[in-house]
Amino acid sequence: MPVSKKVGSRVIAGSINAHGALLVEATHVGNDTTLSQIVKLVEEAQTSKAPIQQFADRLSGYFVPFIVLVSLLTLVAWIAIGFVDFDVVMENFPGYNQNISKAEVVVRFAFQASITVLSIACPCSLGLATPTAVMVGTGVGAQNGILIKGGEPLEMAHKIGVVMFDKTGTITNGVPRVTRVLVLWEMARMPLRKILAVVGTAEASSEHPLGMAVAKHCKDELGSDVLGYCQDFQAVPGCGISCRVSSVEHLLQQQGDERFLLLGATTDESSLLSAAEAPSAGEGSSNSVLIGNREWMRRNGHHIGADVDAAMCSHETKGQTAVLVAIDGVLCAMLAIADTVKAESALAVHTLQSRGIEVVMITGDNRRTAKAIAAQVGIRKVFAEVLPSHKVAKVQELQQRGLRVAMVGDGVNDSPALARADVGIAIGTGTDVAIEAADIVLIRNDLLDVVASIELSKKTVRRIRINFVFALIYNLVGIPIAAGVFMPAGLVLQPWMGSAAMAASSVSVVLSSLLLRMYKKTPVELYEVCARGQMRSLRSSQISTHLGVDGRRWSPAPAAAARRQQSAAAQPALPGQGPSVVSVQEQQDRYSLLDHQTAEDLNV
Repeated sequence: MPVSKKVGSRVIAGSINAHGALLVEATHVGNDTTLSQIVKLVEEAQTSKAPIQQFADRLSGYFVPFIVLVSLLTLVAWIAIGFVDFDVVMENFPGYNQNISKAEVVVRFAFQASITVLSIACPCSLGLATPTAVMVGTGVGAQNGILIKGGEPLEMAHKIGVVMFDKTGTITNGVPRVTRVLVLWEMARMPLRKILAVVGTAEASSEHPLGMAVAKHCKDELGSDVLGYCQDFQAVPGCGISCRVSSVEHLLQQQGDERFLLLGATTDESSLLSAAEAPSAGEGSSNSVLIGNREWMRRNGHHIGADVDAAMCSHETKGQTAVLVAIDGVLCAMLAIADTVKAESALAVHTLQSRGIEVVMITGDNRRTAKAIAAQVGIRKVFAEVLPSHKVAKVQELQQRGLRVAMVGDGVNDSPALARADVGIAIGTGTDVAIEAADIVLIRNDLLDVVASIELSKKTVRRIRINFVFALIYNLVGIPIAAGVFMPAGLVLQPWMGSAAMAASSVSVVLSSLLLRMYKKTPVELYEVCARGQMRSLRSSQISTHLGVDGRRWSPAPAAAARRQQSAAAQPALPGQGPSVVSVQEQQDRYSLLDHQTAEDLNV
């Protein structure tokens, strides 16, 4: 969303100037810029992440000298037994050369047993237990739209205790959409289709994200990419637009049933009248159009009734933007526009919580919008108005409490936290910086894949443990047989038998790992069945809201509540990322440009 700036305001390199001319003084260049400091945060997080010491590596480090020691002990033991009781050697070493001495026969038999121990002992199966399962697991993940960058995140994901979600573009779609069209039928008896045609034509000339969202919605509902003709277009930042619209008659001709409902939006029933049931302008006539907020309507002499104002406030308290439409001097409609929640977000949050994983939202957006989105998806703990470096601090704080943290995000602002978290999960449609910093990338932009990645991690780690069991049991059983412990029972192994058994153990571990290819993601329908009757939107009182990096609880004061109803939409900290309202910091840390901002700069 656009941020209003004035003389003296701080701006960030890479921002897009949406309206008017701009003269900027460069106060930070090179390594001091905001983007450079974010890149530095990512690099520091990546280099400080200690690699996990693999269990197989430690085990193999003890296994090889242990086997050599067992082999030597076998050699010495059988030499001693052979010289004490040669009949034992004769019984278990038939067909030896009768022309050689007894001592040589004993030494040959002892060496055979010792070599068999070396042959049958298999560090290979232990060494293959982890990498083969990881290789198959990452391949299965890729087939299911989950790109896992190596074995460490795959093994770590099942240990996650807290999942932190960014809001904009992660829980939400990241683009504004029209959620409601309310036709004021008592004030202007104008059919819905004509309102859409006029409003869509007017907003088609706008460069504002909300205007583009309205234009797209109107085109989709009218089923036409070609709208009417717009002239005398004027855009007033922070207020709205005015223009004249003509040549929309071809859009008023409906095919089939004249009555229809908007897909993805709600309307009042009184608006569902055809163009033929209401008076329409004559051929070639034009309409004057005003679209904007309350102030824009008041400037142009329109009175906003209590019922209309109440309808607008009901949407604004949910973090949505309410826009009024006046055509030919009469208020005729209200549009509600919002960054809508993804269809699967609430189900993904519920599924994670049902598995004992704490879910937290952390966003740079203002507290009102963050709380409204959290209520919709069922998140009880929210950190709002958080800066990029503060997201890193919040991840570290949770890690210091002994928790394994996963961060899910899509923007440049999220990339330091993605790199610092135990498992960073990026949305595939996010920025290149976020995808580079993350350990796991959700190619299909589906939050249920966060659940799937944890499931796949659990199955992979379980398969690794099964591989270890196979390898260890094989060695624990095979080595005593090779050493001759069971020779009195007539169980004797030749060296070639030990070598064949060693190869078979490696093959068995590989085949065990290949069983991971049978993994299938849990169907969405099954998640929905499990969550049926349990998913509910939260009340405001059930959500714990914390502001900034210090995590202080926010409790609304009456004056603050009144100001919030009049405040503008949230402001972004970086282009392409969600809104951000920054709290003033008393002390400036080493991320000075990221942390130290002024209230007037943010135009709250």
